[in-house]
Amino acid sequence: MLGVPADEISAVSVTGSRTGAHQGRLIAYSQGDGASFVSQRPFTAGERVTVKGTLLLAGGRRPFAYAFTVADEDPLPDRTAKYTATTSPVGIQRFHSQPELPAPTVRITTAATSSAVPADIFVAAYATANGPGGPMIFENNGRLVWFKSLPSKISAANLQVQRYLGHPVLTWWQGRALPQGFGEGEGIIDNTSYQQIAVVHAGNGLHEDLHELQLTPDGTALITTYDPIHCNLSAVGGPANGAITDGVFQEIDLKTGLVRREWHALDHVSIADAYPKINAGEARTAFPFDFFHINSLDSLPNGRVMISSRNTWTIYTLDERTGEVLTRFGGKQSTVTMGPGTATAWQHDARTLPNGDVTVFDNGAEPKIHPYSRGLVERLDPSTDTMTRLAQYSHSPPLSAGTQGNVQTLPSGDTLIGWGAEPYVSEYSPTGQLLFEARLSTGGQSYRAFGFPWTAQPLSNPRITLAPAKAPSAGVAYVSWNGATQVASWRVLAGRDSGQLTPLTTVARTGFETAIPLASRGPWFQVQALDSGGRVLGSSAVTRTP
Repeated sequence: MLGVPADEISAVSVTGSRTGAHQGRLIAYSQGDGASFVSQRPFTAGERVTVKGTLLLAGGRRPFAYAFTVADEDPLPDRTAKYTATTSPVGIQRFHSQPELPAPTVRITTAATSSAVPADIFVAAYATANGPGGPMIFENNGRLVWFKSLPSKISAANLQVQRYLGHPVLTWWQGRALPQGFGEGEGIIDNTSYQQIAVVHAGNGLHEDLHELQLTPDGTALITTYDPIHCNLSAVGGPANGAITDGVFQEIDLKTGLVRREWHALDHVSIADAYPKINAGEARTAFPFDFFHINSLDSLPNGRVMISSRNTWTIYTLDERTGEVLTRFGGKQSTVTMGPGTATAWQHDARTLPNGDVTVFDNGAEPKIHPYSRGLVERLDPSTDTMTRLAQYSHSPPLSAGTQGNVQTLPSGDTLIGWGAEPYVSEYSPTGQLLFEARLSTGGQSYRAFGFPWTAQPLSNPRITLAPAKAPSAGVAYVSWNGATQVASWRVLAGRDSGQLTPLTTVARTGFETAIPLASRGPWFQVQALDSGGRVLGSSAVTRTP
């Protein structure tokens, strides 16, 4: 119940047509503009729930009432792919100082030009037959900055930098990426020390999906979620004992975890608008018909939300208050004229820029509709209701990314493209010049890719591993610090007593892991991470040579 302070809502009664009257609590949103009624016990599938109450307004009391029907849930079988390492993995980098951290490799295919933005690149690599997946940051020279290896059957997506409580944070989704085309998991928020400070969950019995996690200045999160429903689809050519997946978005109060707002595609968009067809034998409970496939959210000024639906080929703007569809760009029911080169197919990641222009990743597949995938910048002329293409970014040679992908407009005006199912990240100038490109390891994919400035110092300590000495060498120290961004050099200390170490050598950082030849046999060693001014950022444990 959104729109008035919680203390202006009273006498709330909730009754299920099968479960009867429900006791519960009215819990206020931390934003001060409403409350949710949290029932003490669940409702049952298929029942009609009636809500009544009274608003205590300045002009007097005003009763309100509404009702909804509880859907029949379609619980999906767990068919999540399990990562199993190969005996001879390729495309994986390993580190002496952190052997437990096999990370995907990154190959720079176009070195960053002087005009490219000096930002780190953020991806969330999926697990492959070669190694585990997880959120990953790397420099634009391909060197690893941070990687978080995830357990078998757990994937990550949508790693990016956002702001929470006035500070920069790292956010991503992690959970099960289902073969049905969506995810069931949770949103993670880490601070600049990679310390988890919040977890975002969907509400109302749903699971947070991988496609979107947008933090707002109001202390809320906009998330996507998918609702598989067991239902009779015979009226639209499907089976009577069938299932459909509803596309849903929620606004979550991050402090309380309450659902402030919830929107369902099935309430506003016809199943007939979908381009995939329900064929005989499909839309069964194990693989429901995904008629909408919501894959991005963008909060706009004036109380509007933009969403992208892959399977209707449409970008919608909604009234945030009522959920009403205001405009449709593309698809079967477009409310505007799509000018030459502006129509998309199976698209992802629709965004509105501050000047009102729209960016979108046009997959054009799959199945293949357009000859190649592309990033688009478009503008709507309100006087003619016509969409015009301003810019198009395509890969050379052409790529056809059947799934995923995104377009990010950088502060410089450059455009970063994550090619989704194709393992590339590309940066283009406004004139279309390729400024930078990286390729993930063989078989690698990342739902989206971003470029952000990022400064972080882990709570963990730097790591040092000593290779055995072989005469005449005194050995080699391998040092690293997963996630640290300000390390300019490493100082090695050594001594015959673990409590009395003195500086031995200082060397420049050469990458995620730096190999340092030792001029002393120690036998005790320690390494200190130094910033560009020589300040000690952190120290490893004191280690004895093997």
